Amino acid sequence: MSYDHNTYHKFMLAKADNSVAAMKAHTLKDPMRLKYHFMPQAYWMNDPNGLIYFRGEYHMFYQHHPYSSGWGAMHWGHAKSKDLLHWEHLPIALAPSDSYDLDERGGCFSGSAVEMDGILALIYTGTIIKEGRVIQTQCLATSSDGITFSKYVGNPVISAPPEGSSSDFRDPKVWKHGDKWYMVVGSGKDGKGRALLYCSNDLYSWEYVCVLAESDGTMGTMWECPDFFQLGDRYVLMFSPVGNGNRQTVYLIGDFDYGTCTFIWDKYEAIDYGFEYYAPQSFLDGEGRRLIIGWLNAWEWMPWFKSFGPPGLHNWCGAMSCPRTVELGEQGYLKFAPAEELKSLRKEYFHLDRTVFEGEIILEVQSIQGVCLEICAEFDLLNYQADAIGIKLRCSDDGEHETALTYSLLSGELSFDRSRSDGWSEGVRTCQMDLKGRDTLKLHIFVDTCVVEVFADDGRLAMTNNIFPDPDHVKLKLFSSGGKAELVSLDIWNL
Repeated sequence: MSYDHNTYHKFMLAKADNSVAAMKAHTLKDPMRLKYHFMPQAYWMNDPNGLIYFRGEYHMFYQHHPYSSGWGAMHWGHAKSKDLLHWEHLPIALAPSDSYDLDERGGCFSGSAVEMDGILALIYTGTIIKEGRVIQTQCLATSSDGITFSKYVGNPVISAPPEGSSSDFRDPKVWKHGDKWYMVVGSGKDGKGRALLYCSNDLYSWEYVCVLAESDGTMGTMWECPDFFQLGDRYVLMFSPVGNGNRQTVYLIGDFDYGTCTFIWDKYEAIDYGFEYYAPQSFLDGEGRRLIIGWLNAWEWMPWFKSFGPPGLHNWCGAMSCPRTVELGEQGYLKFAPAEELKSLRKEYFHLDRTVFEGEIILEVQSIQGVCLEICAEFDLLNYQADAIGIKLRCSDDGEHETALTYSLLSGELSFDRSRSDGWSEGVRTCQMDLKGRDTLKLHIFVDTCVVEVFADDGRLAMTNNIFPDPDHVKLKLFSSGGKAELVSLDIWNL
């Protein structure tokens, strides 16, 4: 009996789609489901894959296990959107079906998407376990309609890592420069993370070029989901380092020469300072904006990890962040801002003018429910006696539960405390803010049912965390400690 790999792939895709279809009606009833952050219809999701603007629409692929709310054999889920906010779920794009990716502990791992002569091409890591050894290769699938994908019969297009690199060899990000294609792949060597560079004329035949960058011993043991792109006259390497303490998403900025393929970096910084923001991937939209989207969860190997959270009990787990723009700031660091499209979600509006306050002020606003909000708060840094100021979100009526975002006027530290959020969440995240010469502190906050995204310091700082409060915990509070503080303005929208 002959083996038709495309027929078997179609069978595995149909099986996966049927599994999700059978569960989605149940899952959608869960009140914890996010309202404006993207999620699959049911079951497990992790890394964003293949983000691309293709034929006038945004396409999002993602790591997906369509049979349970836990990680399993990886598929590629798929959705598209005209506005980055409202997503149409499409058939699953990739399923494990061949000798290089068919494994219960492997599958079609993360990768990227490019357009080649009108064809949408997905480049991903095939992963299997053989005799206890992880084997990871880079593979290709293509589609003429952007929906139905066929795996290349000659897969894998890169069958092994270069000599000397570890067997961790995954998450290809591909782009075109001139008439050549380039690929950066995450790997490691001797317990130090690295990014490997390849080039190709046609996406099918690849040549190893060099180690683009590697850890000096302080940036993790393996670099997952690397992404390399140009901003102005500078180049950015983003990655998610395994075993890097509290910094789980970072970037390097430097200069790159395509002639010598030499990347010399001089800046190193976190992309997000929260607990749950991982594996961000960037892409260009039709207007030339550089956008990123990240996965809103954490892995077992992270020091603060407890579990993947309560949603797993309701047959779903995982979501994507709001889309963020990426720009180069005046001091040479990256700036992240929520995409302008998010403004179209604004509904009921509340405004508070300049107000002096001390202690806690409950914001009693009937039209603002506190579950899905956008908040813009500005505090005076010239007129105050307080030691600290901030906002408390998702507060219960009895005062037992709250999520506190606090800025210390003494130390310049911003902290996110979720230890009283819901009886399940734990931990406090902090980061230092340099506001010398600034007259005000501005906080831009997005609240959804079980996630909070914070932007501050003119976009240089972002902090993202999951919380799981009761749906009735909707009160908002301003607060100061140690004396009076002054609010310049407060704007809140229901979303």
